[in-house]
Amino acid sequence: MPSADIGLIGLAVMGQNLVLNMDDHGYTVAVFNRTTARTTEFLSGPASGTKVIGTRSVEEFVAKLRPPRKVMLMVKAGRAVDAVIEQLVPLLDEGDIVIDGGNSHFEDSARRTSELGELGLLFIGTGISGGEEGARHGPSIMPGGEPAAWPEVQGILQAIAAKVADGTPCCDWVGAGGAGHYTKMVHNGIEYGDMQVIAEAYHLMSGGLGMTHPEMASVFRRWGEGLLDSYLIDITADILGHVDEQGEPTVCSILDAAGQKGTGKWTVISSLHLGYPMTLVAEAVYARVVSALVDQRLEAAGVLGQGAPTDGGGAGRFGDGFVDDIHDALYASKIVSYAQGFMLLEAAATEYGWDLDYGRIAQLWREGCIIRAAFLDDITAAFERRADLPSLLLDRFFTDALRKAEPGWRRVVAAAVGRGIPVPAYSSALAFYDAYRSERLPANLVQAQRDYFGAHTYERVGRPRGEFFHTDWTGTGGSATSGSYQA
Repeated sequence: MPSADIGLIGLAVMGQNLVLNMDDHGYTVAVFNRTTARTTEFLSGPASGTKVIGTRSVEEFVAKLRPPRKVMLMVKAGRAVDAVIEQLVPLLDEGDIVIDGGNSHFEDSARRTSELGELGLLFIGTGISGGEEGARHGPSIMPGGEPAAWPEVQGILQAIAAKVADGTPCCDWVGAGGAGHYTKMVHNGIEYGDMQVIAEAYHLMSGGLGMTHPEMASVFRRWGEGLLDSYLIDITADILGHVDEQGEPTVCSILDAAGQKGTGKWTVISSLHLGYPMTLVAEAVYARVVSALVDQRLEAAGVLGQGAPTDGGGAGRFGDGFVDDIHDALYASKIVSYAQGFMLLEAAATEYGWDLDYGRIAQLWREGCIIRAAFLDDITAAFERRADLPSLLLDRFFTDALRKAEPGWRRVVAAAVGRGIPVPAYSSALAFYDAYRSERLPANLVQAQRDYFGAHTYERVGRPRGEFFHTDWTGTGGSATSGSYQA
């Protein structure tokens, strides 16, 4: 007889910990893994003494589930998800629910929602953040897909999710189609940015100020008690304070070549498609790309030298209070990164017809996930003040914060450039900040150039938007134009 509340396929670390989390909250979970030895090891190891039901085949697995059947997939994104769904479909009945909890691309989730819907099945594509620890004790969960499925799984997902101080779960319905996985994608893009702005602070402290690792660890611990209170700041302090068997800083023995799994790149690609800037995240992605060119960098250091060819003069000075300036540069850049992230979410909502609650999304990230930070409460408050806020940079809290941080932010970027220390996140964030608040940009010249060589036309100051003009710049051209459009 069916006896399981939910089933989970894929017993890697995240899958196992989610199962144990569900068991802790009183749910009976059936599990299946393509490699049956892993199921056996799980049942005799971490799941020993639990109510978890192990199965040896997909057929046995489905037979253990109470209707409407709820199947969570924790398998590698891409073709593997489709392959498992193909196995499941013949065994499921109308109204059964498939939940993809992996890092799938949002377009795949939108497609699966539609395809399974045509078969009478309900699909949820849910982002899950928090890593191994979060999965075990409470992650951030961002479900989207078929709205009719949400009432059936809400109790389980909200029970296992992280909770904010008042007990509100960091799990709520995000939107239809691919909205859940899109939100997780933007979360991961912001995560790339957060890690990069912290790494640049580390580089400035170590390479610019010559601080020891214990000194840097102490600074990050202090920062974690203030405006920068966050998980990533806390673990950075732990990392910088960790020593190896020889008593040396462990981080110094790690090769400076950062990896990536693609979600940051997806975020930047989507921003290009939608025509909204994610400049800081783009620089964070490219910083990882450059870091991976280890052999080329070593050769270039020998040929081109390291740092600036001179001391950079006044612009390269790291004066008194520079650690506080770094704090301000990090904080201001972080504000810009999140502002860009929420601008992208708003653009996606318009493009794909999603009804997103941006303040609630910020709360979904408040606990459990990698970017969890007290700062997210300020974002929620901003959207409570103005639900249609086009950018966090226009909210009074963040406007004041940026004005206070701006002097130190500029000193850091100037000093880093003068010293030859790369700070792509800080400098790109500052460039966006300056461009966003400029009444006039040199794009008029760009439009003139486009019209000169390609008759692409332009709009005029003081005339209605959408009315286009063309100039015969050489006196030998005609009146024909190529038309105007946005790619």
